[in-house]
Amino acid sequence: MPISLLPGLMVSVSGFRGRVGNPLTPELVVGLAAAFGAFLQDEGFGDTVCVGRDSRTSGPMFLRAVVAGLQSVGTRVVDLGVVPTPTLIMATEHHGSAGGIAITASHNSAEWNALKLVTGEGTFLDAELSARFQEYLRSEDPSRADWDRLGEVVADSAAWPRHLTAILGLPELDLSGIRARAFHVALDCVNGAGGLAMPELLEQLGCRVSSIGTDPDGRFPRDPEPTPANLERLGRLVRESGADVGLAVDPDVDRLSLVDEGGQPLGEDLTLALASAVVLRRTPGPVVTNLSTSRVIDDVATSFGCRLLRTAVGEVNVARRMQAEGAVIGGEGNGGVIHPRLQYTRDALAASALVLQHLLEEGGALSSAVSKWPSYVIVKEKVAFPRGALPDAYRTLTEGFAPAEADTSDGLRLAWLDKRAWLHVRPSGTEPVVRLIAEAPEGAEAHALVRIAAERLQGITRG
Repeated sequence: MPISLLPGLMVSVSGFRGRVGNPLTPELVVGLAAAFGAFLQDEGFGDTVCVGRDSRTSGPMFLRAVVAGLQSVGTRVVDLGVVPTPTLIMATEHHGSAGGIAITASHNSAEWNALKLVTGEGTFLDAELSARFQEYLRSEDPSRADWDRLGEVVADSAAWPRHLTAILGLPELDLSGIRARAFHVALDCVNGAGGLAMPELLEQLGCRVSSIGTDPDGRFPRDPEPTPANLERLGRLVRESGADVGLAVDPDVDRLSLVDEGGQPLGEDLTLALASAVVLRRTPGPVVTNLSTSRVIDDVATSFGCRLLRTAVGEVNVARRMQAEGAVIGGEGNGGVIHPRLQYTRDALAASALVLQHLLEEGGALSSAVSKWPSYVIVKEKVAFPRGALPDAYRTLTEGFAPAEADTSDGLRLAWLDKRAWLHVRPSGTEPVVRLIAEAPEGAEAHALVRIAAERLQGITRG
């Protein structure tokens, strides 16, 4: 019978995300996986699906459920085990698969998990394909395979080694120079899948590593989102160990956040800025990012005479625009870097290598490299707000603020170009909240934009 999606399940182009046990259960996951396998076959994409997971304690349970669901509709399963999400996506392309399923809730806390659905071309489902699959869920009851036509399960233990080789082969990297520099890196993998991959990558780059959170047991010692507020312990490790740089990744290793040599978190937006500078120096071309990313990426692109294009928030939106524009680099301000020479997905491992290359080229400390670009303060808040009232909220905010350049392609983004400031208000695709993001050269102005926006949203709910 068609699947009924329970309240509390976050459904978006990122897939299906929820709290373990309610509403995300093994029974639901079996059904979703079976439907995805059958959908891919009905669409003519094929009958092989790659599956991988991060280190969450619920991961083994949901992995078994996903495999069972796929087998039940005659889908062949390539089981990668615990791997970074970008490793899974690269493996999906490598195997010529119909698609992939990453079992990960990315930056969400440990009580969450999710199925992130991947196409055979190595991107997440875009809005059009996601809508078709959701309609399939509502209307179709997948046919189950007979006993002698169940999908087989094969293991692929070489997915990460292939990914590592591809990163080390990026043309922007001066491997001998990086290795000779022998960076001392402080590393925090928050006990996610990065604990298996990041140390090996850094070792291959000749780094000395001081680490925390590299035991991939899924018991996150802190909020796993690598925002500055969550990196106090990494900052302390940088200072105590004398590291050149601190690197923090989220549980599925698609986001990278930086800490400078003094232990100061720099924010996730600078990851894309520094990585882009490395690429643009060699290969000028279009850069794509989303509406919530810092203006510093505009400054980087402009300095190399390149165009900066913005899309709606969402990795697949950035990837599709990159493909359409022939972009040479792109990503999101959450620490996600997409390098098209590698693949069209955010990859914290590749981003780490590019950041080290940037430090090699600059020849000094991370703080010095960052100081060469204009400085901004970005403020991010989450507020509870009924999504049905958002059209009224957008209208109120547009009318209430001073004249601004408005973009309504993804919520509401108001920009004041003369002040180099902007405000973005949009519903989250991964949490039941509305996000308020503002940026300005001075912190007081950015905080004021968020505060005023929050107050006006509260006024709507009270009224």
